[in-house]
Amino acid sequence: ASLLVVALAAISVSTASAFQTNQLQTVAHRARSSTSSLANAKDGGPSRRTVLGAGLFGGMFGSGGGGANAAAAAAVPTPPSSPGSSYKPKGPTNEVVKVVNGMKRRRLGGSDIVVSELGLGTQRWVSLDHNAPDEQLCFDFMDEAILKSGVNLLDTAEQYPIPSGGGCPEGSTEECIGKWLRERRGSVKREDVVIATKITGGRNVNPRNIKKDCEGSLRRLGTEYIDVYQLHWPQRYSPQSNWGQSLRYQIENDASPYWRNGGGPTSFEDLCVSMEGLIQEGKIKGWGLCNDNAYGLTACTRTAKFLGTTPPVNLQGDFSLIDRKSEENGVAEAASPYNENVGFMAYNALAGGMLSGKYRDVPSAMDDPDRQRASKSLEKPRGRMDTRGWGGTLYRYRTDAARAAIEEYAEIAKRNNMSLAELSLRWCRQRSLITTTLVGHTSMDQLKESIKCFTTKEPLSEQIMWDIDVVHMKNRLPLFSNARVGKDWYGEGIIGEPIP
Repeated sequence: ASLLVVALAAISVSTASAFQTNQLQTVAHRARSSTSSLANAKDGGPSRRTVLGAGLFGGMFGSGGGGANAAAAAAVPTPPSSPGSSYKPKGPTNEVVKVVNGMKRRRLGGSDIVVSELGLGTQRWVSLDHNAPDEQLCFDFMDEAILKSGVNLLDTAEQYPIPSGGGCPEGSTEECIGKWLRERRGSVKREDVVIATKITGGRNVNPRNIKKDCEGSLRRLGTEYIDVYQLHWPQRYSPQSNWGQSLRYQIENDASPYWRNGGGPTSFEDLCVSMEGLIQEGKIKGWGLCNDNAYGLTACTRTAKFLGTTPPVNLQGDFSLIDRKSEENGVAEAASPYNENVGFMAYNALAGGMLSGKYRDVPSAMDDPDRQRASKSLEKPRGRMDTRGWGGTLYRYRTDAARAAIEEYAEIAKRNNMSLAELSLRWCRQRSLITTTLVGHTSMDQLKESIKCFTTKEPLSEQIMWDIDVVHMKNRLPLFSNARVGKDWYGEGIIGEPIP
């Protein structure tokens, strides 16, 4: 195996960049048992459009085609570094570096990138969604959050907006952000804004596309560098942690032609070397993962340290009162500053709107037994849960267990004179795993409420945090509980994902 790695590295050296050549030589020198192929350092595999043509869900599912918590976070350990690695951490992830207009900013991973505790989620910006913010409202959001309220983080992706099409093609959200940066050049410096964007995941992630897609994002954003460049989902098969209700690893899906044809998934070595190449060229400051797990996180950090390259600075994942899996499935342990020292960006903190409370009195159109009322909700949707497309896709947030937990959390909020949304966001803020919470908004009132949650000095009391934990103990993962599975489903969930 080691001879194969040496031979492949030698072949690649002749066509790689100067940095890649150095790193490939490092691989050849250090490898003793690795079987990773670095032969694609230049060609890199299929293009993004070819990959997406194979089918979105084929790539996603792998089928063929707090008091004590906050106290723990306050301890500042010395982050570990790996012998032989040129990378040296700047400090422990999640440490508070500064406070701006009442908004805390925390270190992201071991990098010198510092992000506000609240970040702006932009998936729906200038999209075709029924209540998506248009360009002017997006500008107003950035003016309010960044120029006035201490927020400095924008999270986007090359695939945004979702949904896209017509006059709102993929990449329009990045273009919107880039236009705002140009028009506000006299009011905000580029270095005062942290831009995180994402390359489309799956088989699209290869050395060629990592560079090409990054350059596309740079053009649309109109900037010389991206602060954090993330994989939208893993470059390998992984049980999808953000779609449907399946967390089980299924080896037959890993063996599917989608993943195994054409040389198989991009290796962790190729991934780390390619990202380091972008860092050395000044195109990105750091990189990260999204919708991944403890295995993917640790494989990336260990591989990077082995090669002497920069490890990922963050993992982005689904996280809320009704989705605490990342605290209990090894991610929090792996990301800890005592271990891999990686930041965590939480998204869907309001569970697709379910934790806003707006679907409590009148159920979502997809769940409402009163079909006449449901039809009215479909005609005038309150949010995505009242639409046929997203309402079906996001059904995991509306399981019987999830809705039961939401009712109990709403009662806790009511007893303590706050909204359910405020309880949900302030709880996220106090979890030791979380560096920043990404929140999407459709109105200025929503944004101002979010800002208030993250600039309130007083943490939730230990009693409130315990009351929340008591509810959590009744069902530790309500999103993945389903009392409605039919006997004729035969291993396939509502949106086609494999279950259980």
